[in-house]
Amino acid sequence: MLHLLVSDNQIIKYVVSISYTMASGQLFSRTTQALFYNYKQLPIQRMLDFDFLCGRETPSVAGIINPGSEGFQKLFFGQEEIAVPVHSAIEAACAAHPTADVFINFASFRSAAASSMAALKQPTIRVVAIIAEGVPESDTKQLIAFARANNKVVIGPATVGGIQAGAFRIGDTAGTIDNIIECKLYRPGSVGFVSKSGGMSNEMYNTIARVTDGIYEGIAIGGDVFPGSTLSDHVLRFNNIPQIKMMVVLGELGGRDEYSLVEALKQGKINKPVVAWVSGTCARLFKSEVQFGHAGAKSGGEMESAQAKNQALRDAGAVVPTSYEAFEAVIKETFEKLVEDGQICPVKEVKPPQIPEDLNTAIKSGKVRAPTHIISTISDDRGEEPCYAGVPMSSIIEQGLGVGDVISLLWFKRSLPHYCTKFIEICIMLCADHGPCVSGAHNTIVTARAGKDLVSCLVSGLLTIGPRFGGAIDDAARYFKDAYDRGLTPYEFVESMKKKGIRVPGIGHRIKRGDNRDKRVELLQLFARTNFPSVKYMEYAVQVETYTLSKANNLVLNVDGAIGSLFLDLLAGSGMFTKPEIDEIVGIGYLNGLFVLARSIGLIGHTFDQKRLKQPLYRHPWEDVLYTK
Repeated sequence: MLHLLVSDNQIIKYVVSISYTMASGQLFSRTTQALFYNYKQLPIQRMLDFDFLCGRETPSVAGIINPGSEGFQKLFFGQEEIAVPVHSAIEAACAAHPTADVFINFASFRSAAASSMAALKQPTIRVVAIIAEGVPESDTKQLIAFARANNKVVIGPATVGGIQAGAFRIGDTAGTIDNIIECKLYRPGSVGFVSKSGGMSNEMYNTIARVTDGIYEGIAIGGDVFPGSTLSDHVLRFNNIPQIKMMVVLGELGGRDEYSLVEALKQGKINKPVVAWVSGTCARLFKSEVQFGHAGAKSGGEMESAQAKNQALRDAGAVVPTSYEAFEAVIKETFEKLVEDGQICPVKEVKPPQIPEDLNTAIKSGKVRAPTHIISTISDDRGEEPCYAGVPMSSIIEQGLGVGDVISLLWFKRSLPHYCTKFIEICIMLCADHGPCVSGAHNTIVTARAGKDLVSCLVSGLLTIGPRFGGAIDDAARYFKDAYDRGLTPYEFVESMKKKGIRVPGIGHRIKRGDNRDKRVELLQLFARTNFPSVKYMEYAVQVETYTLSKANNLVLNVDGAIGSLFLDLLAGSGMFTKPEIDEIVGIGYLNGLFVLARSIGLIGHTFDQKRLKQPLYRHPWEDVLYTK
C-alpha cells in the first residue's frame, strides 16, 4: 500500500508498504464462492443470475448469514430453484463453507464494522466487501490495519463491490442483467478498471465495452475518506494479471490516493498502459469549497484538486484526456494501438444464455398471465392501510364503529344499520360463557389443567360445538324459515319433525322451564321487539314454543332458537339481503359462527382462570363412573 504524506503545496514524503496479497493478482475466479451477510433477496438473486449467464457450474453464493435465523432460503439458479443455507453466526457459516473466501457485507453502517472484523478474523475469509456508507472512520482504520497485517483485502466501505467478467460478481455491481449483457460482462475482456464510484463504474463498464473488448475485472473501492483498498492497490494487482492488457482508472477530487498511483508509475512498477481521469474539475467554478456526493469527494487544497491530480498522472506517464468527454476516445485509441501491436487479440464474441424471467416481472410486463390461487373479497391489505369490505381501517376508527360493525363488513360485506350491529354485539355478550359445567368449558378446563397452550385449550372446547351444544342456531333458523315460508302451523311443523325423527332445533333446555325462562332469550326478544322493523320469524318461534310447552315443560325456546329466528328477522327486515343471499347465509353456517366467536371469549377466560389458579392435572373421580359389564 502506498501512503502519501503531503502538505498543501508540496509532496513531502512517500511511505511505501505494498500489500503482497493485493499485488499478487486476481481476487476472483469462476469457482469463487461468497458468504452473504444480512439477507437481501435482490442482490443475491442478481449474483446467481450472473453466475448462470456466465455458465458457472456452481452458484457463487455458498451461504447466507442472517443473525438470529437458520434454515434455507429459496432462490433461482437459472431455471432451477435451489435452497441456499442460512446461518445465524459468521463462525458457523465459515465452518460450514470452508471454500467460501469472500464475505459480502450488507449490514448497516452501525454494525458493518463489527461484522466485517468478525469475518476478517476467520481463517477462510480472504476478501471482505463492505457495502454500507457512513461507517465510522475509526472503525474503518482498524479494519484496514487488521486486513493489512493479515494479508487480506477490504473493498469499501461505501462500495457497490466489484466484478470479474464471466466469473464472479459482488451484489448489485453493474446493475441489471440487461446492463450486464450490454456491457459484455458475461465473458472476460482485456481491460482492468478501478474507480471510487459505484455509479460511475456502471457508466464506465458501458463506455469500455463500446470501444474495447470489455473489462476483465472492475472494482469500485468506495467513496468514503478511508477506503479499505486504494486505486493503486488494484492497478498494481491488474499489472500482474496476464489477461489484463491495459488499465482504466477513474478517480475524483479529494484525498491523495491518486498520488500513490503516480509514484508507482514513476518507479516503473506498472508496465501496462494506464488511461486515467480524475473527475471534479468543475469544483474550481465554485467560490467556496464544495462537498460532492462521496464523503471523500471534497478538496482539501490544491494538491487534492482534480486538475492537480490529472496533471500529476499525465506527468507520470498515464494517458490522461483533456476532459471527461474525451475519456472514451483515449480509451479507444489506447486499445486499438495494443491491437495493432499484437498485444491484444480481441475476444471472440459469444451469445449468453437467456435468463429465465421471474413470474412477477413477466406478469407486470404483460408477457404472461397466471391464475391466482386465492380469491378474497372481504379485505385488502395492499394499500397504505388495510380495508374491510372496502372501508379503510382509519375510517372505521374515526367513525367510532364497533365489533358488530366489523363483523358486518367482514362477514356480510356491507355496513348494516346500527340496530343490526348492536344485536350482533348483544349476541356475543350473551353467548360469551355459560359457566364451567357445559361441555365446551369443561373440555377447555381439562386441557388447561393438562398444561397445554392457549390455542390447544381453546380448540378442545370449540370442537364440542355442534348439534347438541351451541351449534343449533343455523338448524333452528333453517327449519323455522322453511316452516314459516311454507305456511305450516306450529302443530304441523312440530308433528312433521316428530314423524321424521328430528328434534326441533332451538327448542328444549336441560335446566330452563316454562316457568323459569332463559333470561338471555327474554333480553334478545325485548331488544328485537323494540328495534327491529319486523319480528315475524321470532313470533313464529314463540308460537312453536307455546305448542311444545303443552307437551313438556322443558321444551322452551332456547338461546339458539332465539338467535336463529331473530337473525332471520334481521336479514329479512333490514332490506339489505335478497332471498337467495339469506338462504346462503343460513346454509353456509354464518349463525353458528356467531356462537363460535362469542364462546371463544369464555373459553379463553376459562383457560386463563385455570392457569392463574395453578390447577393440577384433572382426573375424573371413579365414584362418578358407572362401571358395568
